[in-house]
Amino acid sequence: MSTTQPIRDKGQLKKFKDFYQGQQYGVRNSTMIAIGLNTALRISDILSLTYKDVYTGSGEPHSHIVVREHKTGKENRIYLNKTLRRALAAYRKVLIGTRMYQKGNPYLFPSTRKEGAPLSRYQAYRIISRAADGTGMEDHISCHSLRKTFGYHAWRQGTDPLLIMLLLNHSSIRITMRYLCIEQDDKDAVYRRIQF
Repeated sequence: MSTTQPIRDKGQLKKFKDFYQGQQYGVRNSTMIAIGLNTALRISDILSLTYKDVYTGSGEPHSHIVVREHKTGKENRIYLNKTLRRALAAYRKVLIGTRMYQKGNPYLFPSTRKEGAPLSRYQAYRIISRAADGTGMEDHISCHSLRKTFGYHAWRQGTDPLLIMLLLNHSSIRITMRYLCIEQDDKDAVYRRIQF
């Protein structure tokens, strides 16, 4: 099995993000993808989010969410950017009309089969894989690709790897550097730019 990859190409990334538009559960699926790409949370942490974690009492998305990460146990305060808040506002309109929400399921992405439970990791994987396959991606794209995509594009936009390490809650810069999946093309671009 190949290593999970980030989505490097911005054109492919846009197609991937837009894949579910107009489909059944499209707003839900697109919002889950948007959260992964814009927060760098692991899928287990995304699926654990509740309505109250994300929305204020008046139904507006919070400016920040606070998550205690399952894997590390560390608390992480994450800013919700304008793109993500817009997606969450649209999703809320759909979510509050669902049978699961009306029956009291507290999760942001409630299971459609198990009352009081979040969407399963397997279902999340199927959603991500279907979007990747449907947009013709050849790399191994999984739920973790959303997190890696965030890190990769933050690095490409000039974010200091030490700051990326903090954002991803990694324990060392070595882990972050391996995580960014820097390829030969990325290395070649540095050689092209640096000329004496």
